[in-house]
Amino acid sequence: MRAEGLFRIMVINIAIFLIIGIAKVIFFLSGSGTDAILNVINYFSVKSNLSALYQQPWSLITYMFIHENFLHILFNMLVLYWTGKIFCEFLGSKKLVSVYILGGLAGALFYVAAYNVFPAFNQSLHFSQLIGASAGVIAVLVAIATMAPDYTMHLLLFGPVRLKYIAIFLVLLYVISIPDGNAGGNISHLGGAAFGFLYSRILKSGTNIGSWLEKILDTLQNLFFPSKGLKAVHRRSGSRRSASKAFDGTPRQEIIDAILDKISRSGYSSLSKEEKEILFKASKNQSKD
Repeated sequence: MRAEGLFRIMVINIAIFLIIGIAKVIFFLSGSGTDAILNVINYFSVKSNLSALYQQPWSLITYMFIHENFLHILFNMLVLYWTGKIFCEFLGSKKLVSVYILGGLAGALFYVAAYNVFPAFNQSLHFSQLIGASAGVIAVLVAIATMAPDYTMHLLLFGPVRLKYIAIFLVLLYVISIPDGNAGGNISHLGGAAFGFLYSRILKSGTNIGSWLEKILDTLQNLFFPSKGLKAVHRRSGSRRSASKAFDGTPRQEIIDAILDKISRSGYSSLSKEEKEILFKASKNQSKD
């Protein structure tokens, strides 16, 4: 399942949101107030103050799985689902997870750096904090928009729009929205976008800067969820399809996977003209779904 990592990220985010929401209701109805829940959220959110962040280093990871507002998580999960499926088709589930986490980390570092550098944040430095998946989500979006800029998405009210234009629009929106409220959130979005762009640019040259994290996650998965042995299935020669085409004339998934693996190993520039055409046809076919 190529999108397994995508769905795991979404499930974790939604589950934590529901747990927080249900706990708030229980504490409210019991007359205890919601201060205890807010303290838990504070414990896992990124602080802009360096001394507070030093005491909660885990928050650089945990913050990107926490939401309080329904519209916030709804928007993040919808964008992650739409762009994440495309990402998984081109680069696979493992890379999506690493881009989400490293993009979220980059967003947190941008946020902390900005609050400690720019005078505009002097008054809010000691109490500002950051939560939400937005930086990781935008990292995924910009990464796949950089890898497949001409891939077309069909947006409600706008019709077909290429990924590169969606990414450019959002980045510009975050920049001009910094003075208008949620400055820290917009700055973290830019951090995620910057990482997504660099990730794909470097991947095209043949280097996967997230490979170390993929190895760590693989080790953790094998430790807690060991895979079972797979049964080999042999097809009869009479049932073989064309070497590169499915019955409907589209490139076979095995061929696409092999091309994506080649991109991961040697970069996009290493592809032959035929391989690039196969990948382009596959992206056109996906954009019609």
